[in-house]
Amino acid sequence: MERTTSPLPREIDWRLPRTPRSVGRARSLLSEQARAWKVPDEVADTAVLLLSELMTNAVRHGRVSAGREVEARCVLDGGVLRTEVADASDALPCPREAGPEDESGRGLALVELLADAWGARARPYGIGKAVWFELALPAAEPDGPPPGDDCPLR
Repeated sequence: MERTTSPLPREIDWRLPRTPRSVGRARSLLSEQARAWKVPDEVADTAVLLLSELMTNAVRHGRVSAGREVEARCVLDGGVLRTEVADASDALPCPREAGPEDESGRGLALVELLADAWGARARPYGIGKAVWFELALPAAEPDGPPPGDDCPLR
């Protein structure tokens, strides 16, 4: 009997405690998942960095009662990797301009600079928000030399 394996899921989410330790855990989880999905390294590295920024914001600014969790969700749909972080705080993120002496305040500016698209939305049922970003995957290059190029010594 031939054993078949099912394809890897193209959507995954993690619920993590709203603590600073969850930021590193989310980075590790996304890094592992990106490798499993064969996301190119440069896209995966950017996604991990931007996820870290959104998770940090949710942990720092999501002023909600103890025991609430932060949800990180990733979807690989065609040529786009979409990642979102949801928390129970209703306060929508607002990018700000950090001064040279500021130790924080650059996260959303980084998301805005590196993501192909990003935004925030209210969560269903009126509890909290989700902040998301999208990164386009590079188009796959065909195998072999370009058409009409039959010289093997290049």
